[in-house]
Amino acid sequence: MKNPLVSICIPTFNGAKFLQEALESVKCQTYNNIEVIISDDESKDITLEIVNNFKSSVDFPVSVIIHTPSGIGANWNNSIRHANGIYIKFLFQDDVLYPTCIAEMVTLFESNPQFGLVGCKREFIIEEKPSTEIYKWLEKYENLQIQFEKENDKVTIIDKSLFAQKNFLKSPLNKIGEPPTVMFRKEIINEVGFFDENLKQILDYVFYYRILKNHPIAIINKPLVKFRIHSSQATNINRNKKIDDYEIYKMILFKEFLYLLHPHHKKKLVLKFSKLARIKKKISSVLRKLR
Repeated sequence: MKNPLVSICIPTFNGAKFLQEALESVKCQTYNNIEVIISDDESKDITLEIVNNFKSSVDFPVSVIIHTPSGIGANWNNSIRHANGIYIKFLFQDDVLYPTCIAEMVTLFESNPQFGLVGCKREFIIEEKPSTEIYKWLEKYENLQIQFEKENDKVTIIDKSLFAQKNFLKSPLNKIGEPPTVMFRKEIINEVGFFDENLKQILDYVFYYRILKNHPIAIINKPLVKFRIHSSQATNINRNKKIDDYEIYKMILFKEFLYLLHPHHKKKLVLKFSKLARIKKKISSVLRKLR
């Protein structure tokens, strides 16, 4: 399809500090067939004032939907539900798109319809003075696809063979990227469902991996997004809370991905979640004691 509509989905909540910069990066896109969907979780700052000023300054459609807060996943999904585009491109309120971001992703998608998702590298904007913790984070997570890359490749292709690798469950668990680094067809929702609203920390890569089960993922090997690191972003807030996501993730892997996994991980998950396997293990233990 020539020049398909792209919906830039921006979930917001008290985002006034960085939102203007994010919106300016939308104005600068070289791709012109866009709409902006802003789903706001009842912000108490001047987020909506910034949004309305932006809306009056552009000639592409901007929809503003007030959403009753019920978790970040619900706000993400609400923006998708109101999107009219063929493609969904997230932009978070504190991040920035490079001018050619959408154009390059659409071009790759349109020439490779087999891809389920297209992503890119990201550059980092570090707001506070870098701490030892941030340096360690960057060292670990700066390049999520380093294990897949081949020298001089402009695009890295990841397929479902990823699940069978023994290091699949080694950090970083998210081997694709944050939502502002990816684009997907809206129709993929009919196949894999929306983002899992029961999750708080890992809902992005659970969504990606549900796509990856049936469709390869392509990563453009250059930064097309600036990802901001600051103390008030959701990842840092959640780090100080009790999050059950990682236990839930194991159950998701057991129920949805077991047949694709490396034998080592299969065995551990079966022993943890299969009632029959646990009974057999107990019987074996008793029998050993009786010998």
